[in-house]
Parts: sequence; structure tokens; C-alpha cells
Amino acid sequence: MSETDASETVPVTVYTREDCSLCVAARETIEAVAEGLDVTIDLDMVDVDEDPELAEEYGERVPYVLVDGHPAFKYEIDERELRLKLLAAS
Repeated sequence: MSETDASETVPVTVYTREDCSLCVAARETIEAVAEGLDVTIDLDMVDVDEDPELAEEYGERVPYVLVDGHPAFKYEIDERELRLKLLAAS
């Protein structure tokens, strides 16, 4: 990729908690889709149980995914929708 068409890094935040199989699947999907698109992401996995305010806000509603600071997905990720969101943000 040349410097002229280098895309920006897209911040992706996943609110998660321990022993969350959907959270593991979400992370794998995000990483695979980003790699397939050749989009660089800055993936931040946030354990809601480590912050009482986040635990209260998200509780069992994880994974909760933000793409480029915007709410994107809850529970499951639609790969096609994720592709569109990553391309739009990059």
C-alpha cells in the first residue's frame, strides 16, 4: 500500500466480560473482517466488570461494539455490516 492511499486506523471498542463466548466470537470476527479488508484497527477490549459504572450500564448486554466511537453491534456482529462500517471509517 502506498503512502497516498494509506487509510487511517479505525478505533474499535468491544465491551466484554470474562467467560463470554459471544465476546470471543466478536473479537475473532472483527479481526478477520478488518484483515480481509486490509483496514488497520485499534481494538480495545474493555472488561465491564472492572468498572462499576460500565458494569451497571452494560451488564449482561455484551459484547457491545463501538466502531469509530459509534454504537455498532450488540451481542452478535453482522460481517457485511461490519465491512461497511470499517470501510466508511477508514
